[in-house]
Amino acid sequence: MSKLIYIADDENNIRKLVKTFLENDGHIVKDFENGDLLLKEFNEKECDLVILDVMMPGSDGFEICTSIRKKSTVPIIMLTARDSDIDYITGITLGSDDYFTKPFSPMALVMRVKAIFRRIDFEKIQNNKSKQTVLEFGNITINTDTKTVSNLNETIDLTPNEYNLLTYLFENKERAVSREELLNKVWGYDSEIETRAADDTVKRLRKKISDTNILIETVWGFGFRLKEN
Repeated sequence: MSKLIYIADDENNIRKLVKTFLENDGHIVKDFENGDLLLKEFNEKECDLVILDVMMPGSDGFEICTSIRKKSTVPIIMLTARDSDIDYITGITLGSDDYFTKPFSPMALVMRVKAIFRRIDFEKIQNNKSKQTVLEFGNITINTDTKTVSNLNETIDLTPNEYNLLTYLFENKERAVSREELLNKVWGYDSEIETRAADDTVKRLRKKISDTNILIETVWGFGFRLKEN
């Protein structure tokens, strides 16, 4: 089924190239010269996925991402010419789903988009199944109906990916979970897709649950497991 995708990038050649590849994959794509134009269109009609360049005239990609996250959990992919950990962490922290550094392969981006839509479809199927409403471990409680996380009745604000990752760890708290499994189940990515999304999302989660008695322990060379402190 075709999805509606918005792209904002002030580099016309990159914007048009990405649009062509996504349209060839069957999607409906609207492209914008800057983030402000994209945000105006998004406020009038939400799309299924947003692709944002970081450095643009007017509001930058981080600002647009923040504005979108105030009203929607739509998947967001960030594009940037800068390859620095602080940019990557900033994008993930603000709620983007993933991050591409220019130059990048348009086909790799299409694969990433496909993976995100597969993950969303999987979530819909899981939500339609009868499942446990409340997950508890240590002093953290997750309500999967309201998608809220609390520490002794105090709400912990999480981005969509942080929530999905923590929930998956809770559902599998009796074992260690590999990075590859997290990328597949939380992001929908195949093993050949290279991304730091899992590790950086775990870093953000660790800070947000630092006041609880729960730890996300690294299993070196493998992945992560929940541990009660």
